[in-house]
Amino acid sequence: MSIKILHIDSNNPVLWNQLEEAGFENHADFKSSKEEIEAKIQDYNGIVIRSRFKIDKTFLDSATNLQFIARVGAGLESIDCDYAAEKGIHLIAAPEGNRNAVAEHSLGMILSLFNNLNQADAEVKSGQWNRESNRGHELDLKTVGIIGYGNMGKAFAKKLRGFDTEVLCYDILDNVGDENAKQVSLAELQEKTDVLSLHLPWTPETDKMVNTGFINAFKKPFWIINTSRGKNIVTADLVEAMKSKKVLGAGLDVLEYEKLSFETLFQDKNTPEAFQYLLEAKNVLLTPHIAGWTFESHERLAQVIVDKIKAVYDKK
Repeated sequence: MSIKILHIDSNNPVLWNQLEEAGFENHADFKSSKEEIEAKIQDYNGIVIRSRFKIDKTFLDSATNLQFIARVGAGLESIDCDYAAEKGIHLIAAPEGNRNAVAEHSLGMILSLFNNLNQADAEVKSGQWNRESNRGHELDLKTVGIIGYGNMGKAFAKKLRGFDTEVLCYDILDNVGDENAKQVSLAELQEKTDVLSLHLPWTPETDKMVNTGFINAFKKPFWIINTSRGKNIVTADLVEAMKSKKVLGAGLDVLEYEKLSFETLFQDKNTPEAFQYLLEAKNVLLTPHIAGWTFESHERLAQVIVDKIKAVYDKK
């Protein structure tokens, strides 16, 4: 029997072509609403998504023949994973596919913030030659704290090996430290960190984790980089910490205000006050959730998904 797969988001052609070559039957629907997809999902054995809509209990109850859900990305927070597991549905993600891209982006954000690259570039292009106000910092001899030491955190720590830094990591799992980062308690990380980089999923435990209390527990003023999930930071609390100089600068690839589809921030043009501060602050670097979205990772993500789908059926 042919395994029928519904693709509801476009991806690198590697994914479609290799699945077809392996004998899977591909179908695409990039435009129908969630309700329209639910009306026909019983005809499919697998679904490939990115971030178009949530795969919730209602959707899964309609998917009576679904054998796997493959998300072309790192996280599965848009899926009711517990309910899918109850139904025996394989859950597939591809954090291996974009971990290098995220690591490079995180490092790039730190170096840009430390050396005022965006500000200096804009000033020179407008005819200003301000050297002293753009004097930078060096990463060497700083302590970098990484919270979340899975695929992304480990890849980022590896990128830091060329710098003379102390790298600490904190994770809810034990014994995840390696030659690139020493695993410590959260209290020790907060005591020593100069630069904090978040590499966390979005879960009930991490939601709004970085708030005023969390920030104030750091002994020293610090820089923060977030390439994980926007809702892990309370933006208003971050802004207050920046105003008080507790946070020296921020590189944010993800925002608390993101929509699931990543297409737009504020359809009603009602910009939150905290976000307006970020837009105007010189010590803030913002990017539109692209840390893991390189030309190379686009293909690598697709390849990882193909390999994992094939592995599900190789075991049967």
